[in-house]
Formats: sequence, C-alpha cells, structure tokens
Amino acid sequence: MPTPPVPAVSVLVPAYRCAAFIADALLSLQAQTMPDWEAIVVDDGSPDDLLGAMAPFACDSRIRLIRTANLGVSAARNRALEDARAPLIALLDGDDIYLPDYLAVMTQAIAANPDIGFVTCDAIYFGNAKLNGLSFSSVSPQALPATLDRVLTRQFNVFTACMLKAAALRSVGGWSNDLQSAEDLDLWIRLLENSWACGVVPQALHRYRRRPDSLSAARLPLLRAVAAVYDNAVQRLTGRPECETALAMRKSIESEIAFECGEALVMAGRVREGIDELRRAAPRTQTPVWRAALIGMRIAPRLAPRFMRWRMETAARG
Repeated sequence: MPTPPVPAVSVLVPAYRCAAFIADALLSLQAQTMPDWEAIVVDDGSPDDLLGAMAPFACDSRIRLIRTANLGVSAARNRALEDARAPLIALLDGDDIYLPDYLAVMTQAIAANPDIGFVTCDAIYFGNAKLNGLSFSSVSPQALPATLDRVLTRQFNVFTACMLKAAALRSVGGWSNDLQSAEDLDLWIRLLENSWACGVVPQALHRYRRRPDSLSAARLPLLRAVAAVYDNAVQRLTGRPECETALAMRKSIESEIAFECGEALVMAGRVREGIDELRRAAPRTQTPVWRAALIGMRIAPRLAPRFMRWRMETAARG
C-alpha cells in the first residue's frame, strides 16, 4: 500500500466530555475551503461515548482517533503531535468550530515571514448567554504588536486556536504536561522568548464555545496555574528585561489569588481568615468601599457571607 502524501496541516483535536459537540468540530473541518489536512483526535479518557459520536466520520481517511487515559489537555495535544505528519500544526478543541476560511487564511499568514512561529486570530463566543456574539478581542485585548512583553502583561492575548510551525512547536518541547490549565499561555511565552514571532490575523476565523463546565470556568485553580506559568517564566527570563514584567505579573496574580481565597473563606463562614486574605489582595481591597466593608465584616461577622454573596451576584450581573 503506498504511503499517503504528507498533508499541509495537521489539526490536533483533544477531546474530553465532547461527545455532544465533536461532530460540529469535525464538520467544520470538512467544510474548510482548504481540504489538504489531517485531523488527529485524542480521546483523553473521556467518560462519554466519543467513539460512537465519531462513527459517522469513519469513512474520512483524513481523520484519525487515538484513545488514551485521562492525562489532561497538554498530554493529549502532545500525544497528537507525536503522530502529526504536516509541517504546520493547527489547534481545534473538540467542542469548538472553525469558520470555513480558517485553514486557508492562517496558512497564508504563517508563510508571510520566516520568523513567524505561530499565528493567532480572533474568534466569536457562543454557548454562554453572557458572551454570545462577542469577539474574543473585545473581552481579551489584542493590542499590537504581539511581543513577549505584551503577552506577559496580557495586553495582547493569544487566542488558543493558533496555527504553528511544527518545527517551532517541537523546538520548545510542545506543551507542559505539568500544567492542567494555562498551558497555552505557557507555550506562547516559551515560543516568544525563543525568538519565534507571533503573527496576527485580525479576523474572526473561529467560533469559541464557552460551557459552564469548561476548565477555564474554575477561576482559583486557573489563577494558581497562571501563577506557576509566571514563576517558571521568571526563572527562564533571569537577566532579560522581560523578567521584571514577569515578576510584576506574578505579584498581581498573587493578589487575585488572595482575593478569591478570601471570598471563599468568608462564604464558608471563616470570616476572620477570609478578611486576612482579603487584606492581602491589595490594591484591589484598598479602596474606601472595601476598607469600610472589611471593618463591617469584622464587627458583624455573621453578616459577612451575606455581603459577599450580594457582591458576587452584583458582579455576575454586570
């Protein structure tokens, strides 16, 4: 049997609890204006019937399924990368959707400059009433240029469904298996610090599903993962000007973690411990309103959970 030709793009599709959505993702691949691709779907120990959901795609030889134990999205992507044959790698989560020109436009963009290691684009949210129809860039700024310093400070947010040169991705070791979230931010930082430029397509080429059970919905674990990303960046960037940026961002994240912990402690009735954490969440809790609130919670601790619940509901509404 002759060896199949090497495709232009390998699309890595990690899938966990995606049986209800995987068909939409793969149909969006089949609808691409550029048909020269292969897709490597990794069933990351998913407890739902992903195999059954993929049965209608068995006749498409471009789509392959690998089944593994549940090791997390980083390990799933790295496993797919092992089997990827193309010089370009595209990312598609198992519950998201490409718009028809995604592969064609991104392939052209990544070829524009030999220094470009990866290309990002914009996207449109769906699946969450609060975000439906909004663009990724309107929620997470993409202020050009996409430099290492701007990615560290989150002035430029790289959208996850990037296209990458396989050589660039492999040169930095792929994704960190130690991270269960924030693994993408970690990868973008490592690519940029190793002199791979980020190309930008200021166009929505992706539909980005946000589910209530999405991993990124768990804010405190995500913040802790982001803190680990910055800790690692500080070590690698020692002696470079961006190290100070990474240190400042690590301090900012520590403040956010303290706020989330304080909020949770107050809600659990551990008011004094919660107040101590909230005091550490400076400068967020150094406003006159928060200073008064902390004094009030200390004077009347039984009312503190009610106040915090009201604050959380107010924040959720607006």
